[in-house]
Amino acid sequence: MAHEVRAVVARKKGAPVSVETIVVPDPGPGEALVKVEACGVCHTDLHYREGGINDDFPFLLGHEAAGRVEAVGEGVTGLEPGDFVILNWRAVCGQCRACSKGRPWYCFATHNATQPMTLLDGTPLSPALGIGAFAEKTLVAAGQCTKVDPAASAAAAGLLGCGVMAGFGAAVNTGTVGRGDSVAVIGCGGVGMAAVAGARLAGASKIIAVDIDQRKLDRAMTMGATHTVDGAKGDVVAAVRELTGGFGADVVVEAVGRPETYRQAFYARDLAGTVVLVGVPTPEMKVELPLLDVFGRGGSLKSSWYGDCLPSRDFPALIDLYLGGRFDLDAFVSETIGLGDVEEAFEKMHRGDVLRSVVVL
Repeated sequence: MAHEVRAVVARKKGAPVSVETIVVPDPGPGEALVKVEACGVCHTDLHYREGGINDDFPFLLGHEAAGRVEAVGEGVTGLEPGDFVILNWRAVCGQCRACSKGRPWYCFATHNATQPMTLLDGTPLSPALGIGAFAEKTLVAAGQCTKVDPAASAAAAGLLGCGVMAGFGAAVNTGTVGRGDSVAVIGCGGVGMAAVAGARLAGASKIIAVDIDQRKLDRAMTMGATHTVDGAKGDVVAAVRELTGGFGADVVVEAVGRPETYRQAFYARDLAGTVVLVGVPTPEMKVELPLLDVFGRGGSLKSSWYGDCLPSRDFPALIDLYLGGRFDLDAFVSETIGLGDVEEAFEKMHRGDVLRSVVVL
């Protein structure tokens, strides 16, 4: 039986989104139908609306979500109706060359649901990151559902599905921040703020938040930053070096995804330090660095896919930290809104008024 539900659809590049009735099929083999309880408004959704990902319109937006499993398809094990889950957009295959080498967080063959969700007229929808969770119900691959403790708030837990996990993992998993390290985070939106929080939890001794918005810098101090740098008022590289004894930070997380901020990250790290790019650039962006500097400064230049997370490992662990009072996921929720408020939430995100708007259904 197909399900007719309300959902947020982007029909054309740059056009305002609309709330429409869509058709969601019952789960087939290997699939799960999820009743969405909450979904964060992530900048990636805006990228989709603006055509910055691809042009496979119409898009079913939303991907940073938590909810309850309503039904599962044939062959699904370890998941059943009623389970409280966080949705993830990298359901590992278990068989590709990365998985077979014991590095499933790099899985090269992640999978999504095979049946399409559609508009009422039968037009197939492209779900954002294979999820499409600005909807009352969505259809995903069963592997995109990670069971966690149902005591967690859905509005907070869902943020692990993308932005918070990406930032936290960029610091902890990709950057391997450890006790006593110095860390700089360039860009203090939701992802950067999660990197700040992750660095604090990992035991970093100095955490430098960098942004051009004083409101975000003030917020970063509440999330664990020890120092701030206003990038609009001076030389970021010089400021980070001054705060680290003239050397630069052990780990610099670039959470903006622009050539100019990447160059800042490259030169703001210590010799043999690590740069982690977690900000998502657009296709036309290029960065130019003297090859001698790349060689001479040593260390590592890394990109972080989804915080190099393994959802089955990381989501339950972070929820346990949240429920134990050690990781304040609630602090990332600026406001809760309805499906009809997503377009306004995009505007607030543009202005830097919110850390995360969360659609609650």
